[in-house]
Amino acid sequence: MDKTHLLITNDDGIEADGLIALVTRLHNEGHPIVVLAPQEEQSATGMKLTLSSGMKFTERTDISGSIVRDGGPPLRMFSLNGSPCDCVIVALEGGLKSWAPEIEPMLCISGINHGPNLSVDVLHSGTVSAAREASLYGMPAIATSLATYNHRRFEDNLSVIVDLIERCSRSLPEALPNLLRPNGTANTPNGSEIGDVLLSAFHHGDLFLNVNTPEEWNGMVSTVSLGARWYRSASDMEEAPSNGIEFEVGAATIVEEDIPGTDCNAINNNYTAITPLGSWPSNHPLGIDNESLKQSVVECPDGFPYWI
Repeated sequence: MDKTHLLITNDDGIEADGLIALVTRLHNEGHPIVVLAPQEEQSATGMKLTLSSGMKFTERTDISGSIVRDGGPPLRMFSLNGSPCDCVIVALEGGLKSWAPEIEPMLCISGINHGPNLSVDVLHSGTVSAAREASLYGMPAIATSLATYNHRRFEDNLSVIVDLIERCSRSLPEALPNLLRPNGTANTPNGSEIGDVLLSAFHHGDLFLNVNTPEEWNGMVSTVSLGARWYRSASDMEEAPSNGIEFEVGAATIVEEDIPGTDCNAINNNYTAITPLGSWPSNHPLGIDNESLKQSVVECPDGFPYWI
């Protein structure tokens, strides 16, 4: 059976170790892949957009040539000197058809980010924002991160992502039902059971997934909600502001509340955390309601979302 065609991006940049590891593994698994990633690191840029026409686009055959194997599936890799969301928008608004027409992505993977994207991080993260941007355009999407800075061993994360992509691929329709959202809010998820509705919402791009693997993985997965993570002393300001003083933003300490059923709790107990996220604000016409979000974290016995 043909493997799912994939769009891959990130916020750490086209040359990041996590992205190279992800592309290499998925290429070897047989997935046709097109990559459009930032030329340089764009961490913590959130949903930043570059509102100009001066972004430079480059095909990186040097990187793809070092990955591609004889007889393997198509692999094309491009960089853009813009934000992660810029990359997704340029790709889906016609870039892919122009540059890599042989690859028709059905799923966007953003990562592997080096460092956690837990709790409030999902509002700042370029990795998560790129996945959200793809979902806003009607493409199912997954953001994925290695939730530590202490090593760059991505194998555990890759094991989960390969499994998750396979599970998602089994249910993907022949054509995405809402790509580029031609009918606006008129095309909505459907199904007779809540699990069917959640899966339809994922296919429509109204729900996407955020995955974090811990520093030392216990081999188990848990589907969870967002936790509570507090950044303390996030500025180095020690006196009243005055002209000429320079400041740095970066928390001195991070405090996580130990709340069962959340991503912070799962990571601290060495589980891989899978968190379904609504693509839209809750009061948007396509926003996922609270009861559906509660149902979205119901697990299979193996910890993966039951509705995938």
